[in-house]
Amino acid sequence: MNMEEYIMTIDEGTTSARAVLFNKDSEIIAICAKEFAQYYPQPGWVEQDPKEIWLTTKEVINRVVLQAGIDPRQIKAAGITNQRETVVVYDKNTGEPVYNAIGWADRRTAPYCDELKAAGKEQMFIDKTGLLIDGYFSGTEIKWILDNVPGAREKAEAGDLYFSNIDGWIMYKLTEGKCHLTDYSNASRTQLFNIHTLEWDDDMLELFNIPKSMCPTALPSSGHFCTIERKDFFGGVAVPITGCIGDQQSATFGQCCFEPGMCKMTYGTAGCMLMNIGEEPIPSKNDLLLTIGWGLDGKVEYIYEGTVYNAGSSIQWLRDEMDMIDSTPDSEYYAAKSELPRGYVYVVPAFSGLGAPWYDSYARATIFGLHRGANKYDVIKATLDSLGYQTRDIANAMAKDAGSPIKLLRIDGGAANNNIVAQFVADILGADAERPVSVETTAAGAAYLAGLAVGFWKSKEEILACRKIDRLFHPEMPEEEREELYAGWVNCVESLMTWSKKAKQ
Repeated sequence: MNMEEYIMTIDEGTTSARAVLFNKDSEIIAICAKEFAQYYPQPGWVEQDPKEIWLTTKEVINRVVLQAGIDPRQIKAAGITNQRETVVVYDKNTGEPVYNAIGWADRRTAPYCDELKAAGKEQMFIDKTGLLIDGYFSGTEIKWILDNVPGAREKAEAGDLYFSNIDGWIMYKLTEGKCHLTDYSNASRTQLFNIHTLEWDDDMLELFNIPKSMCPTALPSSGHFCTIERKDFFGGVAVPITGCIGDQQSATFGQCCFEPGMCKMTYGTAGCMLMNIGEEPIPSKNDLLLTIGWGLDGKVEYIYEGTVYNAGSSIQWLRDEMDMIDSTPDSEYYAAKSELPRGYVYVVPAFSGLGAPWYDSYARATIFGLHRGANKYDVIKATLDSLGYQTRDIANAMAKDAGSPIKLLRIDGGAANNNIVAQFVADILGADAERPVSVETTAAGAAYLAGLAVGFWKSKEEILACRKIDRLFHPEMPEEEREELYAGWVNCVESLMTWSKKAKQ
């Protein structure tokens, strides 16, 4: 029997759970994915069923082993990566959720965030957590559950409730309730974790009125977390979980952004651009988030981050709600049929508000520049182009913080496979965009961290040697055109924000 060893990644995305098996050359030998439902009980609310996430996860883990045709004993270790801010509150004894998981895109706590800003709490958040006040993060969502679910606060104060982001929820279930854990990167997205002391912050917990007993134990991103020892997984073969990291940090590690100044952009459901800034947590002066990248080898590395709330989800909107395309890859074909020059039609896909550097929770998606001659091809191309414009929004802020322009951006995620998107990103940034052979960098990052912990890979250098580049996109657009198009985008966003201010009133 072939007893080659593998690393498994359990990838808990926003819309699906996946299990991925990697070999020593960082190649994917098997991947299994299954979507789970999204629920929208009110405008601006986004929920998921934690039990469905668990059952979906269970299925893909077992299926990927069968698909690969391997013996479970060949799995050296597993890593977990996840959709970070989405949070579950559940009974610590029974594992029963008290409410649906509230997704990171949920906007229900925006009014409470406004109250916190009005009370002058912004600097406290920045100083302790590196985050801005926004309902995007877990803390406000936990508070909402405790305040609005009958009996939840009483149970929490009695020490009977846990909260977890999806990483912790899955580890709790995989160990049948024995473990309540997370890593530094996920903890840093809760608004409750001090990124300097690496501890749950008493002041933040008091502000949100969240009992400390609800908090998981936070560990470095690479190391032993727990062990899967269940007969319904791998026939009872023990598989250690030795890596855990938030999805965007995982993609950054998977893109081998190991040195300060290196950055990547992931085009998933959301779009997240991250820059490695090293071991010193220097706050951003340009409204970016300062957060933990990963804990590894006794060190913590920090990152700047800017998030686009709607990236791949805007292409899904073209498919699911507008019926303009049959599948997301079709968007490239149809966009190429547009004969209207760029700059006539703009799509601002603010379905869940505007992320960095605008941070407007009340903004909503808008199409600018429609005229009688515009058609669906023009709208599709403008939607794809919005990913590039939003990337530049963040890149401008990062360049200011870093003190130099970005010359190379590593791109990944589903939309990075779209050549129109990739080329426009390079054009609108005036920088090279580098796409790897495998855009599954989120899964790769968690695998690398898990593998390093058990000696599967010996060093970052060994991992870097496995990296393969698919294509390098060079900017082809004249600078004058680039700046004119971007100025048009900024004008559209500012017009939308003027509308949102009136809607807020």
